[in-house]
Amino acid sequence: MSDEIDPNARPSGDGCEECLARDTWWFHLRRCAACGHVGCCDSSPGRHATGHFRETGHPIMQSFEPGEEWFFDFRDGQVGRGPELTAPTSHPQSQPTPAPADRVPADWREHLHP
Repeated sequence: MSDEIDPNARPSGDGCEECLARDTWWFHLRRCAACGHVGCCDSSPGRHATGHFRETGHPIMQSFEPGEEWFFDFRDGQVGRGPELTAPTSHPQSQPTPAPADRVPADWREHLHP
């Protein structure tokens, strides 16, 4: 398998690694198809999935949202399908969006990026 997708790479956790370390919050999550790093989407204040791509060069992410299976390629901006990745394939259904609930400000919609 290419170094762009490793179907055996386990997700790094249930939430955005950087947001958890910085005591902040995320809107939606993305999982790196190469190493399993979980980062927040570009609508989130931190945009950590894109930051992971810039830091590592890992170009392909999969949605880490329940019920979503699409992949995104940062190189060309294309959305598509890919191989089945190791479970879990999303954060827990019980986890709210945005999350973590105790860190989300009341005016969270005002902090989203378009």
